[in-house]
Amino acid sequence: MIVMMLFLFAFGSAIGSFLNVVIYRMTRGESFVYGRSYCDHCKRQLAWYENIPLLSFLALRGRCRTCHKRIDASYPLIEAITGVMFVWWYLIGFTFFQLARAPFTYLQPAFWLVVGIIFILVFFIDLFKYVIPDVLVVVLSVLALMYRSALLIAGIFQPYDYWMAIASAFGFSLLFYALVRITKGRGMGLGDVKFMFPLGLILGFPQTILAVYLAFIIGAVVAVALLVARKKKFGQVVPFAPFLILGSVLSLIWGEPLLSWYFGLL
Repeated sequence: MIVMMLFLFAFGSAIGSFLNVVIYRMTRGESFVYGRSYCDHCKRQLAWYENIPLLSFLALRGRCRTCHKRIDASYPLIEAITGVMFVWWYLIGFTFFQLARAPFTYLQPAFWLVVGIIFILVFFIDLFKYVIPDVLVVVLSVLALMYRSALLIAGIFQPYDYWMAIASAFGFSLLFYALVRITKGRGMGLGDVKFMFPLGLILGFPQTILAVYLAFIIGAVVAVALLVARKKKFGQVVPFAPFLILGSVLSLIWGEPLLSWYFGLL
């Protein structure tokens, strides 16, 4: 098992390295399909041994080999997060999300792994550039709708739950759109409105409510911390998609216990 964990962490870190390229180039309007990696500062193309996930960053002590400027710490961070996600998927997630009926025995874990990868992309792209690419929203929406529909056709998903997921997708998108109009875009952007659609499909009801509630709570705490630390000034925008993703992950993993605890207080 330890060998498998190490392999999955290394493989996940390699995927994270590719995600770094996607995040960096999508935020700059560049193609992530063609072209070799290069230094952000001096633009020198990197050799293969400078692209080994995590190890190259440690060997180079976090600096470019040529210009000696610091390599952004987000690169090894994303590689490590992706590696840990793959290990978690193998140890816990593969069992947590697994259905016994074929072909969902394999399709369900694969679906959630892809969702996790897209979550990482949206999280950091919005964090760095305050934008959620439409292509990621469309891909996630199509995948979620196809997956939920397949579960419904197979009889695994109940019609009520299916239509409540559809209602959550449209309902919260409309709610967020109303918030954008009321706040004139100061609270959140249209990207958050679009992103709520696939989140509603993925989470369903009432987990979507919990995810949004947690997102606002976490966002408020982080915003206050940034104001106190003078990292942000009052009125400055804070990207909201990272909080939506954190709220969604918490809702997916601990949704039922959290909802039971909350309703038990009423």
